Amino acid sequence: MTDSPWWKGCRGEWYVVVQVGLFALVAVGPATWRGWPDWPFPGGPLVSVGGWALMICGACLAVGGLAKLGWSRLSPLPYPRAGAVLRKTGAFAMVRHPMYGGAILAACGWALVRRGWLPCAYAVLLFIFFDLKSRREETSLRERFPDYAEYAERVRKLIPFVY
Repeated sequence: MTDSPWWKGCRGEWYVVVQVGLFALVAVGPATWRGWPDWPFPGGPLVSVGGWALMICGACLAVGGLAKLGWSRLSPLPYPRAGAVLRKTGAFAMVRHPMYGGAILAACGWALVRRGWLPCAYAVLLFIFFDLKSRREETSLRERFPDYAEYAERVRKLIPFVY
């Protein structure tokens, strides 16, 4: 990679900036907008329990991926660090990007707990963002690891059993 200033975004730094902004939006963004209709879906305790369950599953997936990858190998940039090893076990056997998938599941759960249109939209934006970021990351992974194509064929990308 080149040694240009971070703000030129040659190494994917803008992905990190957008990611931090989306995390903040998911966490503390407004749940509704003045004049919009109220949350039309059922709002009983079952929806809240489902939301909390999604958040817990998302956290477990993300932490499982982080534990398998290791703090020293973690990078917010969309390409593997020098000396990286392709992980295929643990959370990486469920999805190719468990930290991204965990964040998406947690954001969906948070949207259910908050019961608002906008938190749902934030979760969709986070999904779209991580799908785009993972595409850039996977280009580097395919170049670096010859067996990545086979791994990508059999393991889902972001959401276990779904996508």
